[in-house]
Amino acid sequence: MRISKRFGRPLAAVAISAAVAGSVLIAAPAARAYGTGHGKISCSAVKVRKSPAKNATALGVAYRGDAVAYDQFAYVKAEKTRYTRGTVTRKSGHAKIRGYVFYDCANPYGTDPIPKPPISKLAGERFCSAPR
Repeated sequence: MRISKRFGRPLAAVAISAAVAGSVLIAAPAARAYGTGHGKISCSAVKVRKSPAKNATALGVAYRGDAVAYDQFAYVKAEKTRYTRGTVTRKSGHAKIRGYVFYDCANPYGTDPIPKPPISKLAGERFCSAPR
């Protein structure tokens, strides 16, 4: 079956551009994990754990000022505790430890951005109002 000139040239152009786009995608470097950021440990010492749990195996200890590259946050509902997952680079020896750290110690924002539960007006009146 013969392809007419009307459709042949555009079809060839599409095939060539697809081949070029494919070779560009293959040569592109791998992307970093979404949301990766860098910060420092703010607690005097904190255990780096294997999983986000208080009783998980400790892989090492991170100290204040150690660098952390975080890429995930976790909230354990049963413990009501937040964790930051990332790689801690120790200042002494430059050892790298990958695991979970308490969110308060590896907080990427430097403050506590966790929204506080709203206080209802009724509770405020009951506990904060002046006696009548």
